[in-house]
Amino acid sequence: MSDLEEFHHSLIADIQGDADALGLYTQEAFFEKVGEILTEAGEIDQADFAYYSGTGQKGVKLEVTGYGGDPRDADGVFSLILCDFQVQPDMRTTLAASLQGQFKKLLEFLRHARTPDFAEQLEETSSGAQLSDLIQSRWSSIEKIKLIFVTNSDNRARVDAKLAGEMAGKPVTYNVWDLKRLQAYVEQGKARADMTVRFAEDFGGGVPVLKASGSDTAFESYIAVIPGAQLAEIYDRWGARLLESNVRSFLQARGNVNKGIRKTIMEEPQMFLAYNNGLAATAEGVELEQTADGLLLVSAENLQIVNGGQTTASLHAARKKAGDGMKDIYVQMKLNVIPTISADTVVPRISEYANSQNKVAAADFFANHPFHIRIEELSRKILAPAGGGGYRETKWFYERARGQYADERSRKTDAEKKKWDAEFPKNQFFTKTDLAKFENSWSGRPEWVSKGAQKNFAEFAKTIEKVWGRSGAKINEVWYRNLVAKAIIFRRLEKLVSAQEWYEGGYRANIVTYAIAKVAHDAREMEKVVDLSRIWRAQAVPSPLEEALLVAAAEAQDTITNPPDGVRNMSEWAKTQACWKAFSERKLRYDDAFQQVLVDEDDARSEEDEVTEDENLTKSVEAQTRVFELGAAFWAEAKTWGRIRRLLSPAEYNTLEICAKIPSRLPTERQTEFALEILAKLEAEGFGAAEAAE
Repeated sequence: MSDLEEFHHSLIADIQGDADALGLYTQEAFFEKVGEILTEAGEIDQADFAYYSGTGQKGVKLEVTGYGGDPRDADGVFSLILCDFQVQPDMRTTLAASLQGQFKKLLEFLRHARTPDFAEQLEETSSGAQLSDLIQSRWSSIEKIKLIFVTNSDNRARVDAKLAGEMAGKPVTYNVWDLKRLQAYVEQGKARADMTVRFAEDFGGGVPVLKASGSDTAFESYIAVIPGAQLAEIYDRWGARLLESNVRSFLQARGNVNKGIRKTIMEEPQMFLAYNNGLAATAEGVELEQTADGLLLVSAENLQIVNGGQTTASLHAARKKAGDGMKDIYVQMKLNVIPTISADTVVPRISEYANSQNKVAAADFFANHPFHIRIEELSRKILAPAGGGGYRETKWFYERARGQYADERSRKTDAEKKKWDAEFPKNQFFTKTDLAKFENSWSGRPEWVSKGAQKNFAEFAKTIEKVWGRSGAKINEVWYRNLVAKAIIFRRLEKLVSAQEWYEGGYRANIVTYAIAKVAHDAREMEKVVDLSRIWRAQAVPSPLEEALLVAAAEAQDTITNPPDGVRNMSEWAKTQACWKAFSERKLRYDDAFQQVLVDEDDARSEEDEVTEDENLTKSVEAQTRVFELGAAFWAEAKTWGRIRRLLSPAEYNTLEICAKIPSRLPTERQTEFALEILAKLEAEGFGAAEAAE
């Protein structure tokens, strides 16, 4: 069995498992799965399920599975998504001819949805009617239409951001995500979707470059000056996929258009090169051509802008108003060629360092922030109790960077995989965007969770520095256990909502986050909190809490599906602060048993303090043990090495001096901890590297 066939069977099993667990149709479960992939890849900003299938005028077929959110929040790009998921033992093949029929269904739906008569024939609260209403109300603000076909078949035609005509003067592009493309993203941990930017063939000509690296350097580097109009045209085709994921999230948190950049574009285009810092970019491969006038960049594989995202987005946004002024705009670009094998580790670092000159907070470079590293470390060592239905302790796997779970598992033998699966069950796997979803639900921001994984994560990132503090002391075992308890609550409620008689279908994701936010809010109003430690110990949600959550969930559905006059799209209503305000102010009647799962805030804090004290004692003992095990000779060598290189402060030198006299002098608990901090600092500067290499 080939890798692709194995992925095919695994994907079907995952989708069927999700559908059974959450009470969804397989098409909806598939949409939720691929929606996460498309948003992470930058293909769309968010994924909203809105299924419709029917026939239109003259019997044409109309079908849509969902859309990519409000076009006003996506630079005027409106995305329609059609999913084709079939459960078959053998892989299917999709030929180019059948692709035309799939895209025609989307086009015809769009064509019909623009007419008032179409929506009037549908039930007002149906997905088709609401999507039609959104299309009609936003049509004037739509600048580009993106049609996306996602399938679990092997597509033999390469279709990616392919321009395919216009509708009412608006350009239409086609995109296909097939089994191979999904596999590359899910299984191989590929952080960037494949794309080839052909400057010469598709965008008016090659870009003049100067080589800026020697023959013996690890990576090739080039300096280029690219026309602003050409850069805007490239962004118009590829959109946010052109931006490295950290930069994309950074822009989502702050808005896409910089007023200073726009002013230069409009008023002094000829000074753009002088005023603007330019771009830092990477590519996994380039095609160059030597001409009489010098070296030309003909094409670039997986081009990613790692600094200059606002410049690029602003040029794109202002290109129409700038008119002829665009021809006077040029942008400096530093391009590093990073091979595929190194891209996932090197590109994020370049992104972080390139943006540091702009005082971008470290929290914006999410995967490498100490917060996420700490959560990853805790997830690998903390054993979760077996719980009532279990027979052994397990762990929850936190995926800090895409593909970690699959990558670590794939490197094991069959026997090791069985052990791995028992230690890290698949249903105890969660990602950065999951974490943000759990935390923002709990802290009363369900409207942000409703805006989709990437926007919600960008919003959550703003709070990371505050949560982390100066040393990250708050992110300890207690914080991690509470996080897992919140994950257990969230996932349990997803299943419970789907099984309720009152559940009308649709908006489950909104209902779940709103219900959790409301229960947490109402507990705080009583000056209490949900006893998360109880949930951690049982690895399950107690019945009184389930009942309270369902009371809130039923009311959440009522709030979301009954928006105020003038608002017809319920999904968009759930994304507003007004929706959360209206719901948070509702008075709900919980059963008396709800009090059983609440504890006083002071009691919760005292329990956290006790665990923290235990952790600190354990760390102190571990520090003392390690310092003594390393021995006096080791610390004397470290002291000399650091002194020669002038890396030690007087306090650091004195501490190492004491450690170098063990056992005649014994360092205090604080001194042993300080000694290990000094050692980490020296090792970062190269201490021990020469010995390790020998």
